[in-house]
Amino acid sequence: MNKILIFVLLLLLCACSKNEEPITTTNQKPNILLIIADDMGLDAAPGYSIGATKPYMPTINNIINNGILFNNFWVNPACTPTRASIITGKYGFRTNVTKVGDHLATSEMSLQKYISNNTSYSNAVIGKWHLSNDANHPTEMGVDYYAGSLGGGVASYTNWSFIQNGQTSNSQEYTTTKFTNLSIDWINNQTSPWFLWLAYNAPHTPFHFPPENLHYQGALPTDQASINANPLPYYLAMLEAMDTEIGRLLNAMSQEEKDNTIIIFIGDNGTPNAVTQEFKSKRSKGTVYKGGINVPMYISGHGVSRINEQENALINSTDLYSTIANIAGINTTNINDSKSFYSLLSGDNSNSREYIYSEIGGSASESDYTIRNKTHKYIKFSNGDEALFDLSSNPMENPNLLNTNRLPLSIVDESIKNELTSKLLEIRP
Repeated sequence: MNKILIFVLLLLLCACSKNEEPITTTNQKPNILLIIADDMGLDAAPGYSIGATKPYMPTINNIINNGILFNNFWVNPACTPTRASIITGKYGFRTNVTKVGDHLATSEMSLQKYISNNTSYSNAVIGKWHLSNDANHPTEMGVDYYAGSLGGGVASYTNWSFIQNGQTSNSQEYTTTKFTNLSIDWINNQTSPWFLWLAYNAPHTPFHFPPENLHYQGALPTDQASINANPLPYYLAMLEAMDTEIGRLLNAMSQEEKDNTIIIFIGDNGTPNAVTQEFKSKRSKGTVYKGGINVPMYISGHGVSRINEQENALINSTDLYSTIANIAGINTTNINDSKSFYSLLSGDNSNSREYIYSEIGGSASESDYTIRNKTHKYIKFSNGDEALFDLSSNPMENPNLLNTNRLPLSIVDESIKNELTSKLLEIRP
């Protein structure tokens, strides 16, 4: 009898020890890695047909091959308003952040605050901030840990002002590498589910020759005259250096942690006119044309069941707010101007948008703004001019159907124009 009792006790001890094994770094909720590239349009992005010369970005290609490429993702034409739209889920005219240099009010409910108030996630922003010149602003916006550069750009990628939790110092480490190292260190210190907003300043100007071990453009001249004369290969090299460092960041994670992480990669606005391809220089970064606001977005990793697929749903940068909140376990699907596309990650398109919107400028009388549905796009310029494009016929936005020589509009085009302008009045009465 004693032998039987001892045997049963041993079995129970073994079972208990197995039940205690889940003391691991894997979280029940996924980690969220949002990566923002600065000034990267479709013409510079792998996977899109626009642009004859592409950077070699194997890490990004791996994300594409293991996830979803989004064709109709709209941001704002400049860095500051795009970042504000993501962190608040609101269109720029609601927060008074519609152009570079605008300051985001700390009274706004940031994405980081919203997640912290409703979950056990830790959060960090590493890299470019560009929502205020106040070194304490990220902390006041609810960011647990901030390290990076406050402004829109740096004078030199190897000699710049580094901010870490409100303190300023000089850094001579290549920014792309520095932000990656900080991210690796921060992730390694996390014991709960985490949300990392990693905002590279690459490939924003100044165009330059990155460290040779980070890119594939070969031995380029390093003098400023050569760079000015032909900036495109330097711009591509900066993108390739960023890709290399993203790969290093992902490789620094254990397989267990990578499997439990969802990756969202986006550009914050279109390609600068000095290096744009196919888009006219006056229709690139800084404009509400396609070249300024239609940017890459790729998503892969934990919870993404669609593999190597393309998605044509209409998505606004504001929509990242509710989508990331959903990933973190918050059930709200619509908040402010944010409409979650979380269901698209598994193939369900039940919460799709009918319209997307973008803007740039100052007051309502100074702003250019635009709206589109699945087939047409309408632009209202600050000088009163208008444009209407049939994207189903020409996605590169030609011709303007409101040009005098194109009028009158067809019955269909007139109806759609009225539909779009009516919707604009609902958005910004």
